[in-house]
Amino acid sequence: MLLSVSRRTDIPSCYSEWFYNRIKEGFVYVRNPMNYRQISEIRLAPDATDCIIFWTKNPTPMMERLDELKGYAYYFQFTLTGYGRDVERNLPDKRTVLIPAFQNLSDRIGRERVIWRYDPIFFSDRYNREYHLNAFRCIAEALRGYTEKCVISFVDIYPKNRKNMERLSCRVPDEREIRKFAKELNEIAGRNGIAVASCAEKMDLEDCGIVHNRCIDRELIERITGRRLNVNRDKNQRAECGCAASVDIGTYNTCGNGCVYCYANHSASSVESNLLKYDPASPILCGRVETEDRVKVRR
Repeated sequence: MLLSVSRRTDIPSCYSEWFYNRIKEGFVYVRNPMNYRQISEIRLAPDATDCIIFWTKNPTPMMERLDELKGYAYYFQFTLTGYGRDVERNLPDKRTVLIPAFQNLSDRIGRERVIWRYDPIFFSDRYNREYHLNAFRCIAEALRGYTEKCVISFVDIYPKNRKNMERLSCRVPDEREIRKFAKELNEIAGRNGIAVASCAEKMDLEDCGIVHNRCIDRELIERITGRRLNVNRDKNQRAECGCAASVDIGTYNTCGNGCVYCYANHSASSVESNLLKYDPASPILCGRVETEDRVKVRR
């Protein structure tokens, strides 16, 4: 099993104590987001877990306890952008906290196991092409030697984030702009020894030197573990997504990072309500098993 931790919320940043408790207990409950009363029990023992894929904007809360993951293979998708607090509201300072955290994490587990994500990209009056190029250059130079890959994507507008993006006067660049911009990003990354790949983009950017990425990457996992995997593409993701099938243990409407482009939080009030339910000792994130629930062991 490949374990996604998590596309739905930032578990390393917000819920690391809960996650380590689940590792210690050897199982986790996950409520089906499409069927509230259906809960899956998922084994977390090393012999049931081929690899853990962490998605985070701030791994620092869990870094002191990484030794507790001994016996597990894992790597990090670490999002690090140039946006300010008007976009990523609750994150620590990039220069003084997050870039050093990236470097420290890379030193501890190896640069191939820390993937830099510069996404999602949108343009606005403040965050124009020149702004992004300068921010990307500064981060790439700071991460030189600390990562092998940068993953980029351009923002998708959903009903859940539309109002927030409109307040920022967000616009999605057209194809010509994207190609020119992507080529410039690739050149900057290349000068710093970093390859660039795109995440779930319909547009083919190979002529810009950028290949389609697989964030849950079978080849990388086989490289990390030294074992062959028998796993198919994840059919539950968008058609453009090349990720291998995984099990996600997160819960929507629980991320406390406060990013305005987020598609996983419906509203600030939903997040606030769920945060009140957080119990690090509970087998289910930001909730409890209720009388009417049906718990089924997931094979």
